[in-house]
Amino acid sequence: MKFFSFLLLFFFSLQNFAGNHPEWGPTGHRTIGDIAQKHLSHKAQKNIDKILKGYSLAFVSTFGDDIKSDSRYRKFSVWHYVNYPFGITYKESVKNPAGDVVTGIEKCIQILKDKNTSPQDQEFYLKLLVHLVGDLHQPLHVGLADDKGGNDFQVRWFNKGTNLHRLWDSDMIEKYNMSYTELSDNMVDPSKEWIQAKEQGSVDQWADEIHLIAEKVYQSATIGQKLGYRYSYDHFETVRQQLYIAGIRLAKILNDIYG
Repeated sequence: MKFFSFLLLFFFSLQNFAGNHPEWGPTGHRTIGDIAQKHLSHKAQKNIDKILKGYSLAFVSTFGDDIKSDSRYRKFSVWHYVNYPFGITYKESVKNPAGDVVTGIEKCIQILKDKNTSPQDQEFYLKLLVHLVGDLHQPLHVGLADDKGGNDFQVRWFNKGTNLHRLWDSDMIEKYNMSYTELSDNMVDPSKEWIQAKEQGSVDQWADEIHLIAEKVYQSATIGQKLGYRYSYDHFETVRQQLYIAGIRLAKILNDIYG
């Protein structure tokens, strides 16, 4: 049964990789999961192992994309992003009544903290939470509605057509040509004080922080621009930093729930 589940997830991941990337590609999500795993408390790790039946956070991190092909989960599609104008905060913005990535994360946390939540829902919303925390930290998931978070912002990447959103999702990561474990293992842990500072704040405050990064991302290119090594040199460190911050914040959330 475990092997069958692996094949299903692998198949869905291949499907996702073959098409458009609406958020971090599989490598980015798995990097975040792997970083979070390294920052779990022993108690949280033990409880999570029971819920996920031994699967790692990296393995389940693509779950939010895997279920997109199933119409039963269509209502969760708006949980992957939030768009609002620059110059205002999330709290000041007009909210989507169907939800967004901020409310989606908050809902997952609420469900997982509820002792009456069924084992099946514990597994579902834990997998979804792992994915959504990753999505939040991709800057263009907190971008502008006019161009669908950079999806309509067309550029060229090493002379191939792409868009600004996809460039930050996966193009730069895949061009860097490291596996998720290589990316995770080569993150240099900063001081405990720095980590503790990044762990502070609410989900909507994290969104505002990432929104400011998104504004800089929009300024980093012009429509139709040819981008390549120089762009990666200037911006890939921001990608790596966002993967790391997402990982430690995910671990903080999970330690609070299960630790």
